Amino acid sequence: MKFSIHRLEETNSTNAYIQQLLMHEKLQEFTVVTTAYQTSGKGQRGNSWESEADKNLLFTVLLKPEFVAARSQFLISQITCLSIKETLDNFASGFSIKWPNDIYWKEQKICGILIENDLAGSMLSQSILGIGLNINQERFISNAPNPVSLKNITGENHDCNAVLQDILQRLYSYYDLLRKGETKVISDRYHESLFRKEGFHNYSDKNGRFSARIVRVESDGTLLLFTETGELRSYLFKEVQCVL
Repeated sequence: MKFSIHRLEETNSTNAYIQQLLMHEKLQEFTVVTTAYQTSGKGQRGNSWESEADKNLLFTVLLKPEFVAARSQFLISQITCLSIKETLDNFASGFSIKWPNDIYWKEQKICGILIENDLAGSMLSQSILGIGLNINQERFISNAPNPVSLKNITGENHDCNAVLQDILQRLYSYYDLLRKGETKVISDRYHESLFRKEGFHNYSDKNGRFSARIVRVESDGTLLLFTETGELRSYLFKEVQCVL
């Protein structure tokens, strides 16, 4: 599929830019906004996203998944994560999805995703997928604890546009699976790709640290953990963190 891609030299945020476009015109699904430099990109928990100009992929994709129920909106996150992770698998091993929607290489973060869903009654009306993927940046100077880029991993420069096209084609294929109701395939692949999916690891919640293993991720995105003390716990977004 050929995608409609708006290329910018600089913008405050590709998510904000596409929101502005939507106020003035009707955009097709899979409209993409990408920029060489983002002045105020944001991530989960209100964090900023560090990116050196012309080094990385900073882009936003517009979807209109009106066939997806609001209660199942986490499927949009799953197909986004899988598309990026499987593209990166072409370059090296060791990539995984850190719940709910970060992409890691071993113990380091290579990609952040911010998804903004709009609802129409009980269904989704549109989804704005904001993605920051470290490609060719070699040094990171922010206080982010564990960034890494594809160049750090492989030692080579990579064509950002080629990586973008691969991600978009995979996303389109996964979106088609979602439209056909193949949600189990999507959820199973997401689970198989999870960061630290095997064994017990350290987590922290409002009550402090504990050790647990992942049981599964529910269809609404709830994370189920089984603690070393034999307790089954469930967490929504932002209620628990993996201790790195």
